[in-house]
Amino acid sequence: MKKPLVSILIPAYNAENWIGYTLASAVSQTWPNKEIIVVNDGSTDGTEQVAKRFASRQLKVVSTANGGLSVAVNHAYRLSQGAYIQELDSDDLLAPDKIERQMNALLEGSSKRTLLSSPWGYFYYRTHRARFVPNSMWNDLSPLEWLLRKLGENLHMQNATWLVSRELAEAAGPWDENLHYDQDGEYFCRVLMASERTRFVEEAKVFYRISSSNRISYIGASDKKRASLLRSIKLHVRYLRSLEESERVRKACLTYIQTWSGQFFPERPDMFAEIQALAAELDGHLEEPRLHRKYAWMKPVLGSKAARWAQRVLPETKSWANREWDRAMFTLESRRAPRRDSRTVGVAEAD
Repeated sequence: MKKPLVSILIPAYNAENWIGYTLASAVSQTWPNKEIIVVNDGSTDGTEQVAKRFASRQLKVVSTANGGLSVAVNHAYRLSQGAYIQELDSDDLLAPDKIERQMNALLEGSSKRTLLSSPWGYFYYRTHRARFVPNSMWNDLSPLEWLLRKLGENLHMQNATWLVSRELAEAAGPWDENLHYDQDGEYFCRVLMASERTRFVEEAKVFYRISSSNRISYIGASDKKRASLLRSIKLHVRYLRSLEESERVRKACLTYIQTWSGQFFPERPDMFAEIQALAAELDGHLEEPRLHRKYAWMKPVLGSKAARWAQRVLPETKSWANREWDRAMFTLESRRAPRRDSRTVGVAEAD
C-alpha cells in the first residue's frame, strides 16, 4: 500500500545563511513519499540561488513578490498535493525521522482529525547542544486542555512540531495574512479547534534556531507587531471561551493577558486600555506590568524608561553573545570534522 504524500512547506525571506541546512533536513526525511515546496518571498539576498541547488523532482522552488510569512505559506499550501502538511521555517531543522515517526504513530483507522505534535529544542548553530525543555503540553491532550495550558502557563508549541492532515488544514482555513506577529500561534489554534485531539510523538524532534533580533518572532518597538499581538490575544481568548465558559477558563485568559501586557505598557496606552477592557469582560483587572527584579533596581537610579529599555534590550544582547560564541565553536568543530557534502551539512548533527 502506497504511503500518504507529505508536503513540506518552507516560506523563505532573506534566508541564504540558513536555508541550505533547512532544505538538507527536509530532503533527508526518511519518510519516502514527500514533496518539498519552497516559496522565496521576494528575498533580496541569495536565498533563491541556494534553494535552487536542491531543486529536484521532489523539491520545487517558487519565487514571488514579498508578501510576508502568511502570504508565502498560503501560496505554498495552494501548490501542495499532500495528504499531510509539514510547515517548516527557513532556519529550523527536522530530525531525519521526524515525519516518519509521526506518520507511524497514526494507528490504522486513526481519525484524520488527530493533530500530531512533537518535542522541540532551542539551538544557535550546533544542534547537538540543543536544549529540549519538556512542559505540560508535551502530552496527548484535548483541544480545550491544550489551550488552557498554553494560556494559563504561558507556553507555546514551535510551529514545525505539528503534522497536519489536509482535512484539518481545510477545516482551519488559511493563515491570516493581516497578522504580522504570532501568525503561527493564531493559525495553529484554529487547527487545534478543528481537531479531535493532539497526539504527542516523543521521538520526533524539531530544532528551533534562535536567530538575531530581526526575526519575525521579536517585537522590539514595532507598533505593527504590537497591533498584531493585540489582535492575536483577542482571538486566543475568544477561541478558548468558545470551548468552555468557566472560572478556570477566565483565569487562564487573565493570566495570558497579564503576561503579554508589558508589550503595550507604557508605550501604547491605547492598546493597554484595550486589553484592560478585555480583562474586565473576564471579571478581572490588569496590574501595571512590573519590571523583572533583574532590572527593577535601575528604576530609581536611571528612571522607568531606561529600566524598561534595558529589560527589552539586554536579553537580546546576551543572546547575541551566546550566538556568536556558538558560531565560533560550530566553525571550529566543522573544520575538525570529516569533510561532508554541502547538501547534507547540518543533517548529521540533527540525528
